[in-house]
Amino acid sequence: MDYTVAMQRAIALAEKGLGKTAPNPIVGAVIISAAGEVVGEGFHDRVNSADHAEVVALKMAGDKAKGSTIVVTLEPCNHTGSTGACAQAIIDAGITTVVYAVSDPNEKAAGGAVALRAAGLTVIEGVLKDEAAFSNRAWFMKIKKGRPFFTWKVAATLDGKVAAADGTSKWISNERSRGDVQILRRQADAILVGTNTVITDDPHLIPRGSFAGYGANPIRIICGEQELPKDAQIFDDAAKTVLVKSKDLDLLVEKLNELEINHVFVEAGPTLGSAMLDGCLMDELVIYQAPTLLGTGKHFFTFDYPTTITDQMRMDHISTQVLDGDVKSVYRIRNGE
Repeated sequence: MDYTVAMQRAIALAEKGLGKTAPNPIVGAVIISAAGEVVGEGFHDRVNSADHAEVVALKMAGDKAKGSTIVVTLEPCNHTGSTGACAQAIIDAGITTVVYAVSDPNEKAAGGAVALRAAGLTVIEGVLKDEAAFSNRAWFMKIKKGRPFFTWKVAATLDGKVAAADGTSKWISNERSRGDVQILRRQADAILVGTNTVITDDPHLIPRGSFAGYGANPIRIICGEQELPKDAQIFDDAAKTVLVKSKDLDLLVEKLNELEINHVFVEAGPTLGSAMLDGCLMDELVIYQAPTLLGTGKHFFTFDYPTTITDQMRMDHISTQVLDGDVKSVYRIRNGE
């Protein structure tokens, strides 16, 4: 049987949890009856419930879960923590087949597939593995490297300038691009800027627009040593704000790990952004390029290397989208890989 469509739905459900599950992964689940009917579905939403995606779907399915197939983006956990093990919940519900995309790399929770097979269930793995792994890339990075996933957002001209020679920068990107940024903010666990950005732009860093059911806004992180205005917008009560009064990026990562953050959306300027890129702390670049040229002005990447063309910092292209004339491109940063 082809479970592609069901897994696509499960991935779409999982992505509804972006910004709402840290330190847990995003997970989506769909339950299909023997007759091919969707009888239950759900996603992990730690902000509003402790239930994992599988349990949400099982509760929706009720008695219809017996003899059905569950399609889930991540191998069901085999760990009892704040909630029971999802593998056992699936067994108890009478599910006969489990289809999942990606194996769980977390040693504490892994082993679900083994437990399910031991209980006599059919287990199929690897369906849309790459797609599911990409949507959950922030959590996988945290498990792999012991630190959050960092996405650097840049709005620049075609010649790479983020501000004019006189320091003005509002607005380089258009209204549609700025609206797209609000979605990316909302899907992150934290938004990071440097002290200079706070002093120069006085940003609020609160996702604008309607995001029903999200609960608390992303944590606002400020990194740097400059003194900040006490009346800066970032110090209001619209979200938690954490100041890391240092240029030491190791201390920054340590603090972010203490906060149990999976994904950091970096809206820093050239100084902090370039330092993080140079220090192999950037994992993804999202750049909105306006169809304009400035010539003189501030470039978004300020380091002086490479010195030869063979030393270029190479990235992998993920996607490109045209937003009313602006070009949004997403790149994976290799970080020496």
